[in-house]
Amino acid sequence: MGEGKVFTLAEVSEHNNSKDCWIVIGGKVYDVTKFLEDHPGGDEVLLSAIGKDATDDFEDVGHSSSARAMMDEYLVGDIDSSTIPTKRAYTPPKQPHYNQDKTSEFIIKLLQFLVPLAILGLAFGIRFYTKST
Repeated sequence: MGEGKVFTLAEVSEHNNSKDCWIVIGGKVYDVTKFLEDHPGGDEVLLSAIGKDATDDFEDVGHSSSARAMMDEYLVGDIDSSTIPTKRAYTPPKQPHYNQDKTSEFIIKLLQFLVPLAILGLAFGIRFYTKST
């Protein structure tokens, strides 16, 4: 149908409702409007992919060879890949550096204070208990 026609992502994204639904998969543009009702995963799956590159979503599901063969009847053209934003790798947010030595130092100082205090409290408790009996 649309062989040879090249669309930009902006052009694809203009087809963004249930009456006119285009998606991009594997560098190809598909008009899936007539397939919305028949899609085994429900129309909301396709509607969530409107106007964007849904290649990753499509591949993650693991579509069958017969499903891939059906795609040809919905093909309207190719996507101009220069109009698709490049994917960036995830960069975790910066977090303060965890210094094991400072934490260990703090715990040791805390124990140096609490252990003698506990021994002193135990000694007074034993003395008090033996005097009262």
